[in-house]
Amino acid sequence: MANIPKYKDLIKLSTSYATQMQTLSNRIFGEVARPTPIKSLKVVRLLQAKPWHKNEDVVDYYHRMPQINKLMFKLRQYGLYRDEHEDFKDEMKRMRKLRGKGPPEKYPYRG
Repeated sequence: MANIPKYKDLIKLSTSYATQMQTLSNRIFGEVARPTPIKSLKVVRLLQAKPWHKNEDVVDYYHRMPQINKLMFKLRQYGLYRDEHEDFKDEMKRMRKLRGKGPPEKYPYRG
């Protein structure tokens, strides 16, 4: 364990051996080998990232539409959400019923 601090101190030096060892270490561990500007590191990060077509979070994503629709319907019933399209459809049904054009009323089942 005593050799590790010596190695860290050796890498911090500006000798040619230290820079070669640092470059080799960076190549082994998949880091940028040479000192690069910050703008170029952005490109390096983009190239290191997983492609979109292989990312499970992107490929297998689906909207939870049935659950969202049920939630919005309940919120609309409670008066916490206003859906103008549903309001318009309700108004059209009401106006048809006032004109006598609606579907016949269903009688309750007698049995």
